[in-house]
Amino acid sequence: MVKNQQVIGYLPDERPPIWKLLLYAIQQVIVMFPATVAVALITGFHVSTTIFASGLATICFILVTGRKIPLYYGSSFSYVAAIGSLMSSEALAGYVLNDKIAIAQFGIVMSGIVSIAAGLIVMRFGKDTIDKILPATITGPIAMVIGLTLAGVAMQDTMAIAIDNAGTLPVTESMIPFAKNMALIVSLVTLVSTILLSVYLKGFMGQLPLIIGPIIGCFAAFIIKLATGVDLFKVLPATSNSGIFALPVFTLPKPSWFAVAAIMPIAIATIPESTAHIFQLDIYVNDLAKKKGSNKVYNLADKLGLNLVGDGIGDMVAGFIGGPAGTNYGENISAMAITRVFSVSVLIGASIISMVIACFTPLINAIYSIPTAVIGGLEVYLFGAIAAQGIAIMVEKKVDLFSAKNIAIIATIMIIGLGGQFGFGGNIPFFGLEVPCIAGAAIFGIILNLILSIGNRKDAEKSA
Repeated sequence: MVKNQQVIGYLPDERPPIWKLLLYAIQQVIVMFPATVAVALITGFHVSTTIFASGLATICFILVTGRKIPLYYGSSFSYVAAIGSLMSSEALAGYVLNDKIAIAQFGIVMSGIVSIAAGLIVMRFGKDTIDKILPATITGPIAMVIGLTLAGVAMQDTMAIAIDNAGTLPVTESMIPFAKNMALIVSLVTLVSTILLSVYLKGFMGQLPLIIGPIIGCFAAFIIKLATGVDLFKVLPATSNSGIFALPVFTLPKPSWFAVAAIMPIAIATIPESTAHIFQLDIYVNDLAKKKGSNKVYNLADKLGLNLVGDGIGDMVAGFIGGPAGTNYGENISAMAITRVFSVSVLIGASIISMVIACFTPLINAIYSIPTAVIGGLEVYLFGAIAAQGIAIMVEKKVDLFSAKNIAIIATIMIIGLGGQFGFGGNIPFFGLEVPCIAGAAIFGIILNLILSIGNRKDAEKSA
């Protein structure tokens, strides 16, 4: 029993002391921030609105799910191509930015219906229904693909050099290789520091590696700036001087079936992603409960239907006020798994902090100015952890990796997902359509699994 008492961590229904809760919450904000802001920058959505939407959608998700599922909602890369293509399409060429966002919002709101419908099906017919459609042989590889398709982004960020608002580099052309090497050093300092802290720090400090690591990385960037003159801190946008307090730009959806056709189908890709996340949580939360000596069983996997409904509500809430479509974040799950803090109260705190940050310009500027190289070091760790959790799903579910059927499903999902990302830039051309690689891999895996299950089902019936 003494050994169990030494295990430090917080289960979903446990709340840390307020000062610890705030630090844990800030850590969750830092983890979600890079991807959420990146989606906003790529799609052309307002950054402050996107951050605010992630916080509001998370609170709505937690309320809808009865404060039982510790997940953070953020903007999803799965939607980037669809939203970006819509925003830059000839059909919207004559529209101002806010009108383009408003039209895309309608497609985002409607995409929430897909997740809600999937959740209601699971709640009506049981978890076994989704297990047949999305077994561990699909959700595991999808989680791996999600993490590995972001590998290129992580590695590019490790050597990123900040540019000013005019697109000018802070160093001469001859100095670019040296500046990139300095950026790589900062990334390595951040990565190694975060890993060492998460492995060797014990007690309360051992739960804050994703705050302390980036701080060390920023300190390294500051030292490099003083010693070499290479400034890796990001240049603030022109709007950064708009005062201390500035509300995000909220827009309302404008009905457009063109936007629905472009964005709504992408929600299919987030269903296996969200399913994988809830299975990951179930494994890690119950493992912590056992180590703490708790007799309580957290049946998070059985709440899959509720999770999907909450995800759909998150899409609707975010889309309604002007944020991109999203899903619950694997990065935040990685942070929870590393720190062993699964408290729902912490995520509520993170949501409130995100909404506050979105309204206060100095706070936005402080986080925005963090060197991309520091974020890149974190991404190497977090994106890799997402992929590793995909392996954990298959191990936990005892997937037979010598089965011809399982090998076929896993192999094709991995190659379609990764090949689509690195061979076609994320979108696979198919009869004039641009299919996101994760969506394409998921759909193919689901169909292949259903086809290959026909014979197995008959054999099972004969055995019975």
